[in-house]
Amino acid sequence: MFFKVNNDNIYAYTGGKAFDAAKPTAILIHGVLCDHSVWALQSRYLANHGWNVLAIDLPGHCRSQGTAPQSVEAAATFIGQLMDAAGLEKAALIGHSWGSLIAMEAAASLQDRISHLVLVGTAFPMKVSPALLESALHTPEQAIQLVNTFSRATLAPPNGAGSWVFGAGMALGSRVLASNTDTNLLHTGFTACDNYRGGEAAMAQITAPVLFVLGEQDQMTPPKAAKGLIEAAKAAGKQVKVQMIPNGHNQMTESPDATLFAVHGFLNG
Repeated sequence: MFFKVNNDNIYAYTGGKAFDAAKPTAILIHGVLCDHSVWALQSRYLANHGWNVLAIDLPGHCRSQGTAPQSVEAAATFIGQLMDAAGLEKAALIGHSWGSLIAMEAAASLQDRISHLVLVGTAFPMKVSPALLESALHTPEQAIQLVNTFSRATLAPPNGAGSWVFGAGMALGSRVLASNTDTNLLHTGFTACDNYRGGEAAMAQITAPVLFVLGEQDQMTPPKAAKGLIEAAKAAGKQVKVQMIPNGHNQMTESPDATLFAVHGFLNG
């Protein structure tokens, strides 16, 4: 379905169920050069088990109009605007990679309007190598291949009926890149991650319980790169849970069941 935010049509996948703002709601936020489809299993399951689901395409990505966010802070502001447009007083935020930074920053500013915060494949700082930024700017298709190589611990998930997660990731990245002819979404997203400095300050402002879902073999955001955020959350007295799951950075496709069970258990705990 679509919501009007800043006069732009913003797409959100509802998991095949009609949107009902009266239900508990989960907003799922994708990472760099992705869209709502990365949450396919998790969004459908939640939608069929008591949750209202909005798996969004960020502005300027795929089915959503508008200008692509140039920073984590701008994307976080958009999340609040989306909630207002959808008539949501409260929601859980679930973000992956860049989306985890967006969810965290949004939770810091929205505070009691956020019921749960789930950070999947997160890190702070989320630095991007100069070589990868350069390739994202000038040779994005090569950068997409490099990112997918380091994002995957498996060629196919053992419970995924032989689905080729590397090939699917390559196809998705190319499709998302082509969806916006005005903005290089790969370079813009990576630059936003690289420039973000507000992680620990944001964590101190969050009021919701926090779940970290970290891939044991994640090379893009290694589990140790989340340690500072975890310690900051605990030091600030937050309710914190850390869930390690198998495989690499794209947990939703490489370890779909483990990711789903971690998220669902947290939301319903």
